[in-house]
Amino acid sequence: MKKKTMMIHGGISRDEHTGAVSVPIHHASTFKQNGVGNFVYEYARTGNPTRHALEQLIKDLEGGAAGFAFASGMAAITTVMNLFSAGDHIILTDDVYGGTFRLMTKVLNKHKIEVDFVDTSSTEEIIKNIKSNTKAIYVETPTNPLLKITNISEVSKIAKDNGLLLIVDNTFSTPYWQNPILHGANIVLHSATKYLGGHSDVVAGLVVVDSEQLATELHFYQNSIGAVLGPQDSWLLIRGIKTLAIRMEEIESNTKKIVEFLKNHKLVSKIYYPGLSEHKGHDVHLSQASGFGGMVSFDVGSAEKAEQILKDVHYFTLAESLGAVESLISLPAKMTHASIPAERRAELGITDGLVRISVGLEDVDDLIEDLEQAFNK
Repeated sequence: MKKKTMMIHGGISRDEHTGAVSVPIHHASTFKQNGVGNFVYEYARTGNPTRHALEQLIKDLEGGAAGFAFASGMAAITTVMNLFSAGDHIILTDDVYGGTFRLMTKVLNKHKIEVDFVDTSSTEEIIKNIKSNTKAIYVETPTNPLLKITNISEVSKIAKDNGLLLIVDNTFSTPYWQNPILHGANIVLHSATKYLGGHSDVVAGLVVVDSEQLATELHFYQNSIGAVLGPQDSWLLIRGIKTLAIRMEEIESNTKKIVEFLKNHKLVSKIYYPGLSEHKGHDVHLSQASGFGGMVSFDVGSAEKAEQILKDVHYFTLAESLGAVESLISLPAKMTHASIPAERRAELGITDGLVRISVGLEDVDDLIEDLEQAFNK
């Protein structure tokens, strides 16, 4: 089954009892048992038919053994981190999403889980930072907001050689463009709030694992922690995923034209986009993904210029998040990555003049004209 078809027919795509082509929303909190211990569903935190349909769908799309749905991307990451214990060490991509950085440095440190932030685009840096207590390598590729690329297959080999789990955040690429499990990842994460939902109307997180053993462990923590996705939001995600393929294709088409505009504008000193042949990691990304996505970051030199642009655009909405039908614009240093200390941001290259855009489905000529008039002001 090809990916476009799987978006619509993967998982549980219809109601077997009525033939309805839209999975029902089951709002039940508990379920009748046919005798003690004889049931399909027991309690909605443990399992729900609508959530199960979504979990089966994301499992199929990522090519894994099992899928899990959570109340947010951060709930998904937090639950995955419960696979580890006090004293364990995890290697993370250095310019990881600010919320992930905050979780690792302000929450998990209280549980004595050690973390090192490393440039995972360099296998030498990964190997150099492996310790006797290292248990996992956690990768974003492309990263947020600098769009750095990590070679999943190479890191998978390092992980396997050292008995480590490989966790990949696939939010930016989505399962339409990239399937990390096929390249050796053990766990794939999504902030499904973004491209998978696609309409700025749901907050959710998804996880896919590559083995039944990990599935059993993660289900235990999902049920025990209880940060599960509700049936209404599960249904919204299923509906969103049905149009993911055509949205990603159109978004990428728009993005390529906007990048060409940015390349030729004197105000822009640097552009971060994997689709550019000069982007570091471009060839690696091509080897493991079939598209480049709709995320672009560019530097205009100062916070003053960046903030003025954010005020003057009309069609780009100043807002947190990304991956929606509407184009969004943000200032990572003061928004998504504000929880990262200023000196650390400077080391990474997340400057005060760095603007991040999430390209949407508007007419691309309108989007370019919008940026141009803001730049000119």
